[in-house]
Amino acid sequence: MVNRRFTLADCSLLPANGLLVTKERAFIAPDDSGFAARVRSAVAWRWGSQVIAQIITWTSTIAVFRILDPSDYGLFAMTQAVLAALNFLNGYSFAASLIQTDDVDDRRISQVFGMLILANAGIALAQFLLAPAAAVYYGQPEVEAMLKVQALIFLATPFIALPSALLARRIEFRSQGLVNLLCAIVGATTALGLAWIGFGVWALVYAPMAMAGVRALGLTISARLLVWPSFDFRGAGDILSFGGALTLCQLLWIVQSQSDIFVAGRSFTTHELGIYAEALFLALVVTGRFLPPINEVAYPAYAELHKAGRPLGPFFIRTLRTVLLVTAPIYVGLALTAEAAILTIGGEKWAEMIPIIAGLALAMPFFAMQIVCAPATNAIGRPRIYVTTSAIGAVLFPTCFLFGIANGPMGLVHAWWVAAPLLVIATFALTLPAINVRLADLLKQLLPVMLASGVMALAVTAMKFALGTMAPEIAPPLLLLILVPLGALTYVAALWLGWRNILYETWAMLRKPKPATAAMPLPA
Repeated sequence: MVNRRFTLADCSLLPANGLLVTKERAFIAPDDSGFAARVRSAVAWRWGSQVIAQIITWTSTIAVFRILDPSDYGLFAMTQAVLAALNFLNGYSFAASLIQTDDVDDRRISQVFGMLILANAGIALAQFLLAPAAAVYYGQPEVEAMLKVQALIFLATPFIALPSALLARRIEFRSQGLVNLLCAIVGATTALGLAWIGFGVWALVYAPMAMAGVRALGLTISARLLVWPSFDFRGAGDILSFGGALTLCQLLWIVQSQSDIFVAGRSFTTHELGIYAEALFLALVVTGRFLPPINEVAYPAYAELHKAGRPLGPFFIRTLRTVLLVTAPIYVGLALTAEAAILTIGGEKWAEMIPIIAGLALAMPFFAMQIVCAPATNAIGRPRIYVTTSAIGAVLFPTCFLFGIANGPMGLVHAWWVAAPLLVIATFALTLPAINVRLADLLKQLLPVMLASGVMALAVTAMKFALGTMAPEIAPPLLLLILVPLGALTYVAALWLGWRNILYETWAMLRKPKPATAAMPLPA
């Protein structure tokens, strides 16, 4: 399935106790003995459940991938661009205001519930009415029926957004993790079952609808949401202002993230669009599937730190380093093994995807670093920074796509190469001063990860050359079994020999802390 809606921030790097030591002074956090444990537990449940859910989902996805044709994914991508264009009005930002605000009572919850119901009922109606025009724009009559059915997804949104925000405010992600596992099972079985019996592209349509229904029911029960919606919005000005800023950001984000499909939808065939859309989907798996769960923990965690008067800078540095620690080797490895990976997963009918996904993989680490910034600045009550960076992305990406479209799918890949690094530079320029982080300190922490990834790339490239000389007909699955472990071992070995402290700090962050009075050092 193609689902590209996400934002990312990682605030998992929190101390094992309340004592932080810097070069200049010691900072003793007030009464936060349970905070780090709660955040660690939240990350473990949200990210851990996501890993298991993705194992389930990917088992089904690979099977569906081999059953359906690229043109099916092209049609589905067209409808997703329309859903995303309307999705910015879904009211999630109003629910997010409950996380950041100091006081929440039943009246405020009821008002947010009412806002969510009005917004999503309106979106569902708008999509139903716009479906014929979208089908004419793309020149694909089947798009109309698909969009009309998919409009039902919005009716489940109020029962997903509100309980999610209430659980996140309490940094309570255990129940969300369990609901996500159930959704993964329902979505995987629905998609695979319908694809197997010949539903074609409709297997991709009905699977997320089934997941939305299960998630709405599960989260509503988990959050014990027992309030009636209120449509009296007097006194809700702060909700509207904060939510309005984030809604604007969401609109700008949709312009940025969906402009490639919107531009290519009229220029590419459904086959070409399906090849590009699925290549992008696969390239975004890490940033779009595994890191957002940590992001969901990050925003309330950053907000709680800010309310307690604690600095965000040290945590942000470690967060960004951990994001790159995970994404850089995966994406460098994907770029180097794209041929073997695609032939193993999809077979020869997806071979055209190989250069596209290899090229997109090179842009993804920049993308991951950029989207880690927004929760930090939102948590300190400065959403204008997020608005500004979103506006830059909304101009930069479509402009690059418009220039690149003439060269087909690879032209869009080249647009990513230009736009993603430029947006990182702009985002850092605005974000780092706001949270008191020096660029030199940040780069010092990121350099070891980049060097270790380079060592890994050299080792994998050398092995590919050697195998190509000695065994040019080696089967793609066997080639993957050789290159992937080699790359992983080389990467970890490079870090162990050169920057062992990074591995120690990451392990200390993830494990359950022992009672201790010793300080955890901040990045040097």
